Amino acid sequence: MRIYKVLSVLLEYPTQELLDHWQEIERLLPELEHATPEDIQALQEFMRWAEGLTLTEFQANYVKTFDFTPENALYLTHHLFSEQDRERGPALVDLSEYYKQQGYEISDGELPDYLPLVLEYVAMLDTITDVRLFLRQSAHVADIVAGNLEKIESPYAPLLRIVERHGRLVEIAA
Repeated sequence: MRIYKVLSVLLEYPTQELLDHWQEIERLLPELEHATPEDIQALQEFMRWAEGLTLTEFQANYVKTFDFTPENALYLTHHLFSEQDRERGPALVDLSEYYKQQGYEISDGELPDYLPLVLEYVAMLDTITDVRLFLRQSAHVADIVAGNLEKIESPYAPLLRIVERHGRLVEIAA
């Protein structure tokens, strides 16, 4: 399993299904494809933190962190365009069309720029180069959100730093 799928799952709203698969995810961490030792450590620390919470506490923390705090939103275009910016809509349409052209269907009426959805998509890409090229477009926003989360000492911050690092690896290699 690729690290991007695990990040996608951990950045989604926590559900009982996630908790039902928690031990399976923990067992997979050391074997994650494309994960550095630093990535694995950050994931393990996040999971240790979350293990100490009830599902209700986990969900409340998620909502407080991402849904009630716009500067932490996991919608990438939210950080690129102002609320009244007319370019956000076309950007979302373009991204939706891109996914359709690639044969990737968005379910549950989710917006195409939702970071967990983006990570789920890149987890399906064939090459690590394709993954990182796609993530490159998300690295700047991941940096912004990670910085905001670090200010409030959120345990989610290291997960966003992983996304940022993987998107910036293309810049280093270029």
